[in-house]
Amino acid sequence: MVLFAVTNGSSINKTVASTRFFTHFFRRGSQIGSITPSSRFLAKKITQRIHFDRCDILVELGPGTGAFTTSLLEKMRPTSKLILIELNDVFFKTLQDSFQDPRITVVHGSATELKPILTQLGIAQADCIISSLPLAIFPKSVVNQLLTSAYDALKEEGCFVQFQYSLQYKKRIAKLYGNIHVAFTAINFPPAFVYTCTK
Repeated sequence: MVLFAVTNGSSINKTVASTRFFTHFFRRGSQIGSITPSSRFLAKKITQRIHFDRCDILVELGPGTGAFTTSLLEKMRPTSKLILIELNDVFFKTLQDSFQDPRITVVHGSATELKPILTQLGIAQADCIISSLPLAIFPKSVVNQLLTSAYDALKEEGCFVQFQYSLQYKKRIAKLYGNIHVAFTAINFPPAFVYTCTK
């Protein structure tokens, strides 16, 4: 079942969000790719190749506590929309509590159901999809489903951004999109790679 919520709640302290992340890692570590939230340096790498002036609809898959969400909002146009899709119950609630921006819609659901989710929101396709999903810890069948789901939901010439802590799925993503730009940031724990592709 997919639950929708347009965020208009009160803001939450970043320390509280980080504490929730840390605590939940030990409870549900199989769904989380890192023991700590991502850094602002990684957020800069994630956003630097996105053409925000061309993006009406952005989707963030697995935003967690919103480590990249603030950076996206800072660069988005006032009329653009950001759909946050989060499966984890605790992070879903944290996202609801954290952001008051009317451009955001938080969805409690799976990234494998991206196309149906967008359809229910009255959206045909996204201009940009940013994924923080920890592909390395998922079965290959699930990874293929996630990547295909994102590809199908993306407009032609749309941008797909995925960060990972290894190059494990570089070839798979490059094969799907036909092109890939890889950036690396050492100032993150752990250091991370950012894949940026155009459909």
